[in-house]
Amino acid sequence: MSYRNRLEKMDKFTFPLLIVGSFLSFSPTTISAQTLADHLGYPPGTKLIIVHADDLGETHAVNAAAIKSLEAGSINSASLMVPCPWFPEIADHAKSHPSGDFGLHLTVTSERVYYRWGSVAPADKVPSLLDENGYFHHDWEQNQHINAKEVEIELRAQIERALAMGVRPTHLDSHQYRLIMNGKELFDVMVRVAHEYKLPIFVNRDWFAEHPYLQESLGPDDIILDHTITIGPEVVPEKWTDFYISALKNLKPGVTEFVIHPGFDDEELRAATRERSTWGSTWRQRDFDFFIKLITWRELANMAARK
Repeated sequence: MSYRNRLEKMDKFTFPLLIVGSFLSFSPTTISAQTLADHLGYPPGTKLIIVHADDLGETHAVNAAAIKSLEAGSINSASLMVPCPWFPEIADHAKSHPSGDFGLHLTVTSERVYYRWGSVAPADKVPSLLDENGYFHHDWEQNQHINAKEVEIELRAQIERALAMGVRPTHLDSHQYRLIMNGKELFDVMVRVAHEYKLPIFVNRDWFAEHPYLQESLGPDDIILDHTITIGPEVVPEKWTDFYISALKNLKPGVTEFVIHPGFDDEELRAATRERSTWGSTWRQRDFDFFIKLITWRELANMAARK
C-alpha cells in the first residue's frame, strides 16, 4: 500500500487514546507530526506517543513480557532481533498477529558476555562483523573497520529471514543505534535497504544536531519522528515514576516514542544478563511492571495533573 493510500485509509479509523484528550496511540509506520495535522485534521501542537518495546527475540523472558504488554495494551509497538535464539518464538507470534506493529531491530553486535549470537548471513560473507568465534563483536573499537558492504549483506539477510518466517515488518530500527550513530556510511546502508523494502526507519529530529548526516541522507518522503524518551541508568528506581511524570508534563508537540525494555526477572534472563548492573533482568522486570500497570496511561496522566 502506498504512502498516500495509507493516509487515506487511516482517515476512516478512530484511533484509541492512550491519555484521554491529550495523546493518541500511533504507529511509527505512519507519518510525522506535521503531516498528521495536515492529513488527519489535528491542530498544531497535537502530542502523539508510541510506547515501543525493544529486543524481542533476545530471550523467552523478554518475549513473554512483551507479548503480555501488547495484549494488555501497555505498549503498541515492538521490534524483533532476527539473529537471536528466541526469534522463532516471537516470529510465530508476529505471524499470527498480522495487524500488530512489529519492526525489525537490525542487529550487528552481541554485547553479552556468555549469551551470544552471530550473523544470519554466512560467516564468510561478513567477516568484519564477527569475532574469532563467529559471534558478532561485543562492541566496536574506535579504530575497528566495519565493512559497509558486509553490513548491507547482513541487513538483507535479517530482513529476508523475517519475511520467510512470516513476519511482515512495519519499520526498521537499530540495536544499540549502531547503524544510526556511527557515521554516514553505515546509515546510508540502512537507508538504502529500507527504501528497497519500502520500510520506514526509526529516526527522530532530536538527533540531527549531533549527527547532521542523518538529515542529509533522508529524503523528503522519509518518515521522521520528533522525539525519543527512554529511561537511563542515571535514574534510580525510586525516581522512575517521577521521570515518566516529568516526561509527560513536558512532552513536546509531535510524535514521541517511549522506548522500553520489558522482561521477566527469571533464571533465564538473570543468566543471560548477569554481567549487567543496568539493563539487566531486574531493570527489565521494572520496565514491564511500570508499564503493565498503566495500560492506558490514565493513572499516570492523573498523577501528572495533580503535581
